[in-house]
Amino acid sequence: MNANEHSTSLVWDEALAEYDFGPGHPLAPIRVQLAMRLIRAFGLDKDLAMLGPLVPAEDELISRVHDGAYIDAVKAAGGIPPVADPVRGLGTSDDPLFADMHRASARVCAATLAAAQAVWRGDTAHGVNIAGGLHHAMRDRAAGFCIYNDLAVAIAWLLDNGAERVAYVDLDVHHGDGVQSIFWDDPRVLTISIHESPQTLFPGTGLPSEIGGPSARGSAVNIALPAGTGDQGWLRALHGVVPELLEAFAPDVVVSQNGVDSHAEDPLAHLALSVDGQRLGFAAVHSWAHSFAHGRLVAAGGGGYEWVDVVPRAWTHLVAEVSGRRLDPESDIPPEYREYVHEAMGRSGPFRMTDGQTPWPRPLIQGWNPSDPLDAAILATREAVFGFHGLDPDPEGW
Repeated sequence: MNANEHSTSLVWDEALAEYDFGPGHPLAPIRVQLAMRLIRAFGLDKDLAMLGPLVPAEDELISRVHDGAYIDAVKAAGGIPPVADPVRGLGTSDDPLFADMHRASARVCAATLAAAQAVWRGDTAHGVNIAGGLHHAMRDRAAGFCIYNDLAVAIAWLLDNGAERVAYVDLDVHHGDGVQSIFWDDPRVLTISIHESPQTLFPGTGLPSEIGGPSARGSAVNIALPAGTGDQGWLRALHGVVPELLEAFAPDVVVSQNGVDSHAEDPLAHLALSVDGQRLGFAAVHSWAHSFAHGRLVAAGGGGYEWVDVVPRAWTHLVAEVSGRRLDPESDIPPEYREYVHEAMGRSGPFRMTDGQTPWPRPLIQGWNPSDPLDAAILATREAVFGFHGLDPDPEGW
């Protein structure tokens, strides 16, 4: 790799805020705009390679992972007059129509693609697009606030340009179903998703038994956690499954989705993480990219619907972590940022970069209890896929 091991490109264009489903929608662009403002308030952008402005991705790139008829439907949905297509998920309560929907969605794809290209070409070790992470979009339809699957577009580009193996790690509270579906039968892509159990949360998929297509058994990995799981359990599950698989798979690059709707304050889900636990998750994936993927990491945003207290702090920690400028969790939020939050949102923002928690991953050697729902979930995933990678699923061997 030509790039310094911590060199990082951050992709941003104010036009990314045009991906906007309108007032009252949970996926409001203000959450990403606040995150960028906090990143800048800490001065993290000064040592980063900033990529932008962005030209929307061309249809040819998007069509690597989306059907042409679906792309045409997206264009019509954002046209004049707009044409809803509920069968393809366009014009639903999750994905309402908005003007120039295709252009805005294609620009998100361009942002994640720019991060991937910078990493793969050796311009930078890590690439970050906090406005990306639209992991629910399927080949032929929109779903879960996601029109085009920017992550899949970037992964397809990497495969087309010489990457032999890509590992995708999804930290969002919701199952990364779109990315899994698009690469379901492709052994070159390992998709790993840690999420709340589909028994209690959208999209209702992501069981450990979902292991990939007939030509790619073991390439889909799902860690389905019980509702209410907090920092310690989530980190235990992440460390109990992911690093062994990444070492065995030996990817050329890691692509991560860093949704932060796993937080206890998120209104749309039922896990109980803190910003502190999420920060340790980002650090783990960053470390594993260096250990198992030549240091190459492409990191996108994702879900996160507590706009003020959670999303900006979490993604500021993400950028700080991957750029080698890790922030002390006890750091005070810069006063100018807090003043802006009060003016823009009419409420006070957080004072510090921590939720006051000090979690750590508890390895299974500190006690394995198969009757515990969390440990049972970890074991179910290991038993479902480890054998396909030549690994021992028995945690007693740790």
